[in-house]
Amino acid sequence: MKVHMSKGGRLAAVALAGALALAACGGGDSSDSAAETEETVAEETVAEETADAEVEEEVVEEEEPAGETSGEFVEFRGAEPGTGEGLKLGFIALDDSIPFSKLVSDGFKEQADIAGAELVFCDSKLDAATALQCVQNFEAQGVQAYMNFQPVSDAGQEICDAGPDVPVIAIDIAQGDCQTAFMGANNARAGFIGGEGLGNWISENWNCEIDAWVSLEDFGVGAVNDARMDGQREGYESVCGPIDESVVQVRELDAGRQDLALAAVGDTLTALPDASRIAIVAINDDGISAALAAARTAGREDQIAVSGMGVDPISHCEIAAGGQWAGSAAFFPERYGEIGIPYLIDAANGEEIPQDLLVDHLYITKDNIGEYYDVSAC
Repeated sequence: MKVHMSKGGRLAAVALAGALALAACGGGDSSDSAAETEETVAEETVAEETADAEVEEEVVEEEEPAGETSGEFVEFRGAEPGTGEGLKLGFIALDDSIPFSKLVSDGFKEQADIAGAELVFCDSKLDAATALQCVQNFEAQGVQAYMNFQPVSDAGQEICDAGPDVPVIAIDIAQGDCQTAFMGANNARAGFIGGEGLGNWISENWNCEIDAWVSLEDFGVGAVNDARMDGQREGYESVCGPIDESVVQVRELDAGRQDLALAAVGDTLTALPDASRIAIVAINDDGISAALAAARTAGREDQIAVSGMGVDPISHCEIAAGGQWAGSAAFFPERYGEIGIPYLIDAANGEEIPQDLLVDHLYITKDNIGEYYDVSAC
């Protein structure tokens, strides 16, 4: 039986916006009015189609900076000593209680210090209102350029508009039209290699036979979520073929935090008592760590196979152990500063920088993790 929990709630606002746009544009159907000639109707139809095409083109332009379409990446540069002297830069963190965010923040602070720039730090704590206060503080302090890692994509434009008119580099989540560049993940690419890696594990261990596909997502980050999670399914299907939803139960859950994922996976395992081969993907390693914890509590660890995003420290020993955690797509958050700070300094100095500053991703497994991270203590 097909059980598919869709993204309907997340898309409802988009559908409503589209309906309002159509109502404002069209009013009544002009073809029903006897007072209008066929020529007038044709002209209005062409005008409406042209306007629709322009709107669609604008939407694509807004989503491209999220790293969905470009396959290019930049090298880790590292800041040159003294290049930031006299500059006041800003950084809005995601939430430093999250390991990934803390690694990003520490890297930015370290690179700003090397460059000799003053870094005004502000933690959004996953709250758009707090991020708004951050940019207002940046303006009051005379920040000359800043990086924005706040998570509520729908609030990005409002936050950006409230801040100083300076270069802005969005980190991992697009922040509206006023961003100068997007820096971070090539989300579709990272998702694909993550799903491909899970597919390889399931092909080797379960002969590509699964009873359920569970996707732990974060609906609030919009296009980033879609690119990563759709990419993971596409990567998996590139190895094991299309998921047959008539026999495989598919769950797409809004569970982007560790606590939410722990509860969601616990509930899902309870709801699927007969499922013995459950594939679980997540938007971050926090979700995968929680999924493993929930499965262990239920005594069903050997019934899940998981793949994450980030290769945060919480994943290192689990991946190295070679158990049910097949691997994770590496984002190298500890090195984000080696890209973000040098390019932010360039932008603050009036230099043109690339619109996409994308990290090169790699799938980390038990076979290669020791090449990139110290797992000797595991």
